[in-house]
Amino acid sequence: MKNILVTGANGQLGKCLLDLSRNISTTHFVFTDRALLDLGNPGSIEAFFLREHFDYCINAGAYTNVERAESEPEQAYQINAEGVRCLAEQCVLHETVLIHISTDYVFDGLKTSPYEETDTVGPLNVYGASKLKGEEYIRTICKKHFILRTSWLYSQYGHNFLRSILKFADEKKDLRITTEQIGTPTNANDLAGAILQIILADSRKFGLYHFSNDGKATWYDFAKEILSQTQRLEEVKLAETDYYPTFAKRPPYSVLSKNKFSRSFDYPIVPWEKALTTVIKKLN
Repeated sequence: MKNILVTGANGQLGKCLLDLSRNISTTHFVFTDRALLDLGNPGSIEAFFLREHFDYCINAGAYTNVERAESEPEQAYQINAEGVRCLAEQCVLHETVLIHISTDYVFDGLKTSPYEETDTVGPLNVYGASKLKGEEYIRTICKKHFILRTSWLYSQYGHNFLRSILKFADEKKDLRITTEQIGTPTNANDLAGAILQIILADSRKFGLYHFSNDGKATWYDFAKEILSQTQRLEEVKLAETDYYPTFAKRPPYSVLSKNKFSRSFDYPIVPWEKALTTVIKKLN
């Protein structure tokens, strides 16, 4: 039976992994939050790996506040880079395969076609730069790794764009949503399924992969589809804007190519609109 460590258990991806893990009898999962395994504390990471052997470590934990990272770069790098470095070292020491979640924000967004794994990186903000540094540590330290870059993650759990739009709809707020960015909304349940597919297949096709749902959208498109699928489009005054002030710069285009993932693993890439439908059903 495979023994699997999951960091960031209280995040939306961690909770989606927990849901799916209940249906798998051939694996044993250990879910940890910051209180049990603190990615900002190397001693905490080392101590946890001494407790028992893990075949896989899924690093779903991260510093994810893109705006705050601009004023807290030390904290972002401590968790997203130095914490990942320590995690990679422990995985090598204890012969554990590391599955790490990264981001489309490692790119500058100047392309107009989906980003491949081989494309040049160039993060525009501290969050993206700290996540890229974590990737670089993993590639240098830990041969047995999977790095999965994803984008615009949402689910039935936690604080995310889907739940925010529905909250604003409940409050009858007028919404002005940006069209400045183009990317792909990604159902965290689908990402969790992709991760488990890698583990259950006992794959040794290590390396860097892109995973998101299929298609592309602006944040305005995403909001409109959310309101349309929940039959609330007529209730809310929704408008698009080409300007939305943020402290941290974002890539204007960050659609990811999933070709490499599709070739390597037998896992369906679902259109983002269909993936949204499944999450809305879970919310209901």
